[in-house]
Amino acid sequence: MARIAGVNLPNEKRVEIALTTIFGIGRSAGQKAVIATGIDRAKRAKDLSESEVKQLVEFLDKLTIEGDLRRETSANIKRLKDAGTYRGSRHEKNLPARGQRTKTNARTKRGKRVTVGSGRSKVAAKT
Repeated sequence: MARIAGVNLPNEKRVEIALTTIFGIGRSAGQKAVIATGIDRAKRAKDLSESEVKQLVEFLDKLTIEGDLRRETSANIKRLKDAGTYRGSRHEKNLPARGQRTKTNARTKRGKRVTVGSGRSKVAAKT
C-alpha cells in the first residue's frame, strides 16, 4: 500500500485516480503528476514500485497539499472574518458566501429543514 503525504492510496484504483484521495489534488493534478513522473496511466496503486512512489512524492512536494493547504484555507477565512468583510460574516454564520439564494436552497450549508410554527401556543388558539 502506497502512502503519500500521510494518506494511504486505495490499492485497486489507477494511480491518477488514487492520488485524488489526497486533499488538494484533483483529477487534472493527478494526471499531471503521473505524466510528469513517467508512470503508466493504466497502472494500479498497488503495483507502484518504491522508486515510482519516491518520484511521486518529489513531484507532490512542489504543490501545497494536505495539512499546509488546510491551514492556508482556514487562515484565509480567519483573515476575512477579522477584517469584518461580508464574506467573512457569511462564513461565521455558516451561510453561502458567493451570492447564492438562501430562501429555498442552500440545504448543505444550512442543514436539515426545520419547520417553524407561528409562535402562538395551541391553547390560546382554541379559546
